[in-house]
Amino acid sequence: MTAKRGAAALAAKASSHNLNGQRLGRKGRLTRDRILVAANELLATPSDVPFSLSAVARQASLGMTSLYLYFADLTELLLAVLEPVMAEAETAYLGHLRERWPDETLNAHCLEFVTALHGFWHKNSAVLHLRNSMSDQRDKRMMANRVQAAQPVMRLLVMQMDQDPQEAGSQAAGMATVLYTGIERVVTIATDRILPTVIPGQFAPNVRNFLRSEARLLELGIRDFRALARTDA
Repeated sequence: MTAKRGAAALAAKASSHNLNGQRLGRKGRLTRDRILVAANELLATPSDVPFSLSAVARQASLGMTSLYLYFADLTELLLAVLEPVMAEAETAYLGHLRERWPDETLNAHCLEFVTALHGFWHKNSAVLHLRNSMSDQRDKRMMANRVQAAQPVMRLLVMQMDQDPQEAGSQAAGMATVLYTGIERVVTIATDRILPTVIPGQFAPNVRNFLRSEARLLELGIRDFRALARTDA
């Protein structure tokens, strides 16, 4: 069983059983859904109160004992929140990369892609920022989720470069990693709800300029490796 299939099987079991291994009946499924709704409500509401299991339990009007029947810790809860979010990635932005972009319209396609990714981040800003923050704090499960979300983008970027996505450690793979890291950082800054409050009046990101600049860098990276592919052919 692949790691991806194993994770899917665990997710399916988590949504059908509680942590005691008991199959969820209608009431149990409703309680689990109630917890997830409460978590999403808290994430959607700007607040000075840290996002925590206890805050979710209060929002759901449940005791901590009840919550722990469904989620062992904060990471497990957030992974459940992220599951439907990341299921939208294909239609939100990955689909833009599936067809090879013609050379003559390359910049327009690059801009379309980074704009779509920004839109996805804007829509799901709170949970994605929290995931990345926990990943930066070395939460291994959040690190894995972040990497798994990035890998298909980087493979498809390598294909846009007319290079082999199966060649691990190639120059093209390195370029795709650097480009996507930069794009993700740009959309992270552009959708940060806290940063403008830290330096009020000084931080006013021009999102359009950010995205156009990132699209131009993406275009240059793809063009360079397409030219290299033609030379090697």
